[in-house]
Amino acid sequence: MIEAILFDLDDTLLGNDMDQFLPAYFGLLGKHAAPFLGRERFLQELLIGTQAMIDNEDTAVSNRDAFWNTFQERTGLDTDEVEPFFDQFYRETFPQLRGTTEKRPSAIPLVQFCIDRGLKIVIATNPLFPARAIQERLDWAGIPVTAFDYDLVTTYENMHATKPHPAYYTEILTAVDCLPQAALMVGDDWKNDIIPAAEVGLKTYWITQNGGEPPESNIVTGYGTLAELSQRLHDGWLETLA
Repeated sequence: MIEAILFDLDDTLLGNDMDQFLPAYFGLLGKHAAPFLGRERFLQELLIGTQAMIDNEDTAVSNRDAFWNTFQERTGLDTDEVEPFFDQFYRETFPQLRGTTEKRPSAIPLVQFCIDRGLKIVIATNPLFPARAIQERLDWAGIPVTAFDYDLVTTYENMHATKPHPAYYTEILTAVDCLPQAALMVGDDWKNDIIPAAEVGLKTYWITQNGGEPPESNIVTGYGTLAELSQRLHDGWLETLA
């Protein structure tokens, strides 16, 4: 019996074309960082710090610490001084990016249906952002943490691994006390969402945008649009996965 559903966020519950979002995000963040570092240098260090999180395999080191330890070591800037400055960015400037995203009509009723069924719900977005930025995007999707009782929202503060590492999914399952075979991962990214989740033993549902066929049908439990998943759940599909 399925006890937990893990939902990816970007291009799953929230329409977010990274070809539009990332240039706008980097532009605003680079401008905000100007008092500390020039734009090009800052963006270079941001990407290196992000890669440090992706490469981190030390389960005693949070993704946040992996980022800031690398950033401070390379730039000489004091994390205690710089981190609050960037928290201000996520509070005051990051919301300007809402317009680069779009709500998915199926997301709100789908998440509510799962909660009403008593399922454990995890927002399994790649934890490369602080909680404030992820909570903001959930608000854009119409499913804010203030209105929906999630069992876990993965952020760079509370996680010690990232996608596409199987350790990311193992950490989630431990946090929500769920066996792999009792969990379903829903996501649009084959490499980040489907392959590592299946490797750990989760059921998987691949979100397709244009009716595409899965690259490997043997490792996916189901596929289709978010609306089609919602219909499947209403029709009792989860019970067939037992």
